Amino acid sequence: MQKSFKLLIISTITSSLLACSGIQTSESPAETNLSNSDSVSTAIYQTVKQQAPYVGDSNEALTLNKIMADPDWIGREPQSPYWSLDGESYFYSQKREGSVVTDLFQQSLSSKTASLVPLAQYHEVAYKNKVFNQSRDKAAWIFKQNIFVQYLSSGEVIQLTRSAQYRSSLQFLTDGRLSYRSYNKIYAINTDSGITQQLVSWEFKEAPKANEEAKDYIAQQQLNLIDVLRERRTRTQDKFDFNAQLSAQNLASTPEPIYLPLEHKTAAASLSPNGRYLILAIEKDTPSRSEGDIMPNYIKDNGRIKAEKVRRRVADSKPESQYLWLLDLQTGTQKELSYKSLPGYNEDVLEQVKRENAEAKGQTYESNRLPRDIALLQDWGWNQSAIEWQQNGENVAIMLEAWDNKDRWLTTVDFKNKSLVTQDRLHDDAWINYNFNSFGWLNQSSQLYFLSEKSGYSHLYLKALNSDAKQLTRGDYEVDELTLSANDQFIYFKANKKHPGIYEIYRIDLSSGDIEALTDLNGVTDYVLNDKQNRLLLTHSKLTMPPELFVKTLDSEGEPQQVTFTTSEAFKQINWTVPEIVAVKSSHGEQPIYARLYAPKDAGEGDKKRAVIFNHGAGYLQNSHLGWSGYFREFMFHNLLVEKGYVVLDMDYRASAGYGRDWRTAIYRHMGKPEIEDLVDGVDWMVNNVNVDRNRIGTYGGSYGGFMTFMALFTEPDLFQAGAALRPVSDWAHYNHPYTSNILNTPDVDPISYERSSPIYFAEGLTKPLLINAPMVDSNVFFVDTVRLVQRLIELEKQDFETAIYPVESHGFIEPSSWLDEYRRIFKLFEENL
Repeated sequence: MQKSFKLLIISTITSSLLACSGIQTSESPAETNLSNSDSVSTAIYQTVKQQAPYVGDSNEALTLNKIMADPDWIGREPQSPYWSLDGESYFYSQKREGSVVTDLFQQSLSSKTASLVPLAQYHEVAYKNKVFNQSRDKAAWIFKQNIFVQYLSSGEVIQLTRSAQYRSSLQFLTDGRLSYRSYNKIYAINTDSGITQQLVSWEFKEAPKANEEAKDYIAQQQLNLIDVLRERRTRTQDKFDFNAQLSAQNLASTPEPIYLPLEHKTAAASLSPNGRYLILAIEKDTPSRSEGDIMPNYIKDNGRIKAEKVRRRVADSKPESQYLWLLDLQTGTQKELSYKSLPGYNEDVLEQVKRENAEAKGQTYESNRLPRDIALLQDWGWNQSAIEWQQNGENVAIMLEAWDNKDRWLTTVDFKNKSLVTQDRLHDDAWINYNFNSFGWLNQSSQLYFLSEKSGYSHLYLKALNSDAKQLTRGDYEVDELTLSANDQFIYFKANKKHPGIYEIYRIDLSSGDIEALTDLNGVTDYVLNDKQNRLLLTHSKLTMPPELFVKTLDSEGEPQQVTFTTSEAFKQINWTVPEIVAVKSSHGEQPIYARLYAPKDAGEGDKKRAVIFNHGAGYLQNSHLGWSGYFREFMFHNLLVEKGYVVLDMDYRASAGYGRDWRTAIYRHMGKPEIEDLVDGVDWMVNNVNVDRNRIGTYGGSYGGFMTFMALFTEPDLFQAGAALRPVSDWAHYNHPYTSNILNTPDVDPISYERSSPIYFAEGLTKPLLINAPMVDSNVFFVDTVRLVQRLIELEKQDFETAIYPVESHGFIEPSSWLDEYRRIFKLFEENL
C-alpha cells in the first residue's frame, strides 16, 4: 500500500494540485524537520503543501474569542445539493446569516449567481428524494406530507393530495399508479384521475369472528337448550360470511385488514412494484426505554426542572428479533419467512467470549446453539431500505443482521416456496460494519450489486441469483456511495483509492470492468449524478477550504468548475498554518498511523517545543484527510497553539474510519488500549522528528476523544503532562446499545470487555492535571459519566483534577459563550502545565 501510494503521489498528484488550486502557498511550517521521517510522509506533505487554496497574508493574531464566535464569520457553506429535473440547474440549502433558518437557492449552469427560491414555490422543487415511473416521463415526491407529480415533457406539476395524513414509502407501481404508506395502510393513487385505492392494511390483533366459541360447559348447554340463541348465531354468521365474500369479490370494496400477532408493531413495510406482494418486518411492541431513563434539565424557560426522557443504556438492553412476513395480496395468504435457512442462524458465535467470562468467574460454559436474534440491517450511513425490490417486482432482496453483530445476510425470497434464500453471508468475528452495506438490483436483469468488507476493505460485488459473486473493485481502499446508471452501464462510487485521506469520484463499466477516475481534486469530494447522467454536482473541500460546489461534465476532459463561493474574505485572508499529513510508524502493525501535524516554521530550531495531541471523537471518524474538517474550531485552535509555539498532532488512531476492516476492529473487546499505543507512537514520532520535548506534551479531545484522554492519563501516566476530557465516556456500560455492543458485546455476556475498556476502573492511575468539561443535558454521553468518575476520584483522594460544567449544553455545544469558556480552560491547562 505504501509503495504504490508513494509512486502515485510523486508522479501525478503533486503536479496536479497546484494547477487545481491556482494559488501559491507559503513554505512548509516544518519542512526542514522531515528529513528523517518516512518518505511516504514527505510525499504526502508535498501534496498538502500545494493543495491549500485559502492561505492569506493577514498577520492578524488569532484569538479564542474569534475562533469560538458564531461560525457565520467563516462563511455559510452550501448544504444538501441536488439537481433540477431537467439537469440544467441545481439547488442547495444555505444557513441564513445570524439565524437558525435555512434558505433554498437555485442556480443555473449558465449563471454565476444563485437565486432564492420563494417559499410559495418550495413544493414545486422539493424533489431531492423523487421517484420515477417505469417510462421515466413522470416524477413524484412528497412535500409536507402531500404528493406532487411532474409531467416531464411539459414541466406541469400536479398536487395529488392535500391533507395532514402521514405519507411515506412513495413509489410508482408497474401499472403507472403511485403507492404510498400511511402507518399500517398502503394506498395507490391514479396520477391521472386522482382516484385513491387502499391496497392493504394490517392490524396486530386476533381476526374477528361472527360468534365467540362456547368457552365452558354452561355456555355450551345454553346453546344446546335455547333454540333462539342458535338461530341468532346462524344469522350473525351468515351476515359475516356475506360481507367477507363481498369484500373479496367486489373490487370496489376496501379489502379487509390482515391480522398479525398480538403485542407486535411494524418495523418496516415494502410493497412490490407490481402490487402483488407485501414484505412486513414486525417486532414485539415493547418500550424502548424505562421510566427511570431520564436526565434532569436544570435551566428551562419556565424556571422549573424538567426530567428529559433519554435512551436506554447498553447494560439494560435485551435481545430483540424482527419477524418477516410475506403477504400475497392476490391470494390473501400470509406466511412468516423462517430464518432457519440462513447459514449460521443458530451458531454460538460468542462461545469463546462466554467461555472466557465464565472461567473468570470459576464457572464452566457449555456451547448453546439457540436460534439467534435476527432483524433487518440498520446501516448508519445509507438512505435506502433494507428491503429492495427488482424494478419489475419479480424479485426482492432483504439484508438481515444478527443481534450479536457478527453476521450479515443478503437474502432473496422464493415466492413459490415462501422461504428465504441466502445469496451472501458476511461473517466477522469482531463486528459487521455499520457502514458499507449498500445493495440493489440492476435495472434490466436479475443481478444484485452490493458492498462487502469480506476482502478486508469495502468493495463492490456483482451477483447473479444463486451463483458466485464477482468482485468488481479490489485494493487497499474503501468504496462507498453507489449510484447505478439507468442503462446499467456504470456504477458510480466514491473511494479513497489514491490514499486513505483523499476521496475522489469514480465509475466502473459493468461490462468491461474498467474503472475511470472522474475527479482529480485531491481533497474530500462527494457527488450527485444528474438524471440525464451527463454531469456531477460535487461537494469538495480542502484542508483550509470549507466545502464548495463544483460541476463536472462527464465524458469531457474539462476540469470541474467551482460554482459556489461562500467562504468569507475574512477567513481567506488569514495566514493559516496548513497541517501536514504525516505517516507515523506504528509499533503494532505494518500500516502507518496517518496524522495531521501543525508546527511552527521554526520547529526545527532552538529549544525543544511543547506539544499537544488532539483525539478526534466517535472512534470511527477520520480526521487526517485532505478535506475540511468537521472539527473546524479545533483546526483554528490548533493554529492559535502554533502561534504560541506549540506543535499539534491529530492522529487517526486505530479504529478510525478509512483504513479497512482490520484497522476498524483493532479495538474489539478492548477499547482504549490500541488507541493509546498509537498515541505513544505519536509522542515518539514528534520527539524524534519535530524537536518536541517529551516532558512538555498534553492531550485533549471530546466524546471518544475525552474517553481516550482518560485512558491515556490513567493507564500511561508518564505519557502526557496534562489532559482535557470533553463530554467524555467514563463507563461504556452507560453508553448506548447500537454503538457499544458492536465493539464490546453486552455487559451481561462480556463484562471482561467493559471492565478493561472503561476509564472508571483505572482512575487510580491519575497523577497529572486533568480537566473534565461536561455538558449537563447531554443525551448522548450522559452527565452521570462525569458524576460517577468525579466521585471515584474523590474517594481515591486525587487532587490534580477539576471539573467544568455546562448547564445548557448537550453533546454538541451551541452557544459561543460555552465554546469560549471551554477552550479558555483548555488553553489555560496547557499554558500552566506544559
